[in-house]
Amino acid sequence: MSYENFPESNNPEEKNVVVKNNNNRNILTGILIVALLATWGYIIYDKNKTKQEKQDLTTQIVNSDSSKNELQRELNDAALRLDALKTSNVKADSLLKTKDKDIQELKSKVQAIINNKNATQAQLAEAKRLIAELKGNIETYTAQIDSLKTANTQLTQEKAQVIQERDVAAKNYDSANQVIKQKENVIDIGSTLHASNFKIVGLKEKSGGREKVTSKARRVDKLRISFDIDENRITQSGPKDIYVCITAPDGNPVTVDALGSGKFNTRDSTEKPFTKKIQINYVQGEKQPVTVEWTQNSDFQTGNYKIEIYNNGFKIGEGVVTFKKGGLFG
Repeated sequence: MSYENFPESNNPEEKNVVVKNNNNRNILTGILIVALLATWGYIIYDKNKTKQEKQDLTTQIVNSDSSKNELQRELNDAALRLDALKTSNVKADSLLKTKDKDIQELKSKVQAIINNKNATQAQLAEAKRLIAELKGNIETYTAQIDSLKTANTQLTQEKAQVIQERDVAAKNYDSANQVIKQKENVIDIGSTLHASNFKIVGLKEKSGGREKVTSKARRVDKLRISFDIDENRITQSGPKDIYVCITAPDGNPVTVDALGSGKFNTRDSTEKPFTKKIQINYVQGEKQPVTVEWTQNSDFQTGNYKIEIYNNGFKIGEGVVTFKKGGLFG
């Protein structure tokens, strides 16, 4: 390194210029230093501010997510309560179905806010209010359902009581009806007529309307059956059916459809053929004579003819007549 020595100027003006330049250089340096410091300070400030804003934004996002999670949990809880109400009672389900549109609208509004990534605090607050409204509705529905259950329980108890009273009444009715039927059966049986004093003869018809009693089979033109209907104080006055059943000696019933023969049911539900049916006009408590005649186109057989009389399904009397073979001249 080499040094050069300049002669020092003895001029005062030159000395002043040098001093003045040195001062200006110092001032400029100071200004640059201050500016640099200010720049670095601003950078540091801005960096800190940006960091704080990021932290605040992160906090807001975390808080927002937390609020959304809480809202989602409350919404799910409300939905579960609604499902529980629907399955707990048929009437509850019916009630909730009428409110289903309003419920679904509330749930949809809340869910839309929760699903919105850019939801504001005001929107989250609105979602919270809607959930509170939904919970309030659920409480109202629960009270109504409890009221329905209480009413249903009361109706069930009343129904059970009515059924019990009905069963008792039905049992009493059946018992009374059974007694009535028994009495009616006794009266019905007691009102059955009874026949006595049978007289059965074979008749031969002669000219001039004259008749002759005969026991010769080939000469008999008709049977005349006479008997009395005994007095009965139970039987009501009025027409009574009497069935006459004639059995021939060969054991076969005597029936001719063209002459009014037919069949009837006895009290043991047996179907029995009858020869002739007559109707008498019975008077209560009085004895009444009855005469029945039977004429047939074929000859009468030899042997015993059994005659049975029926009324009200019961056999009320019977008699027998015997026809013999005729002699040489009948």
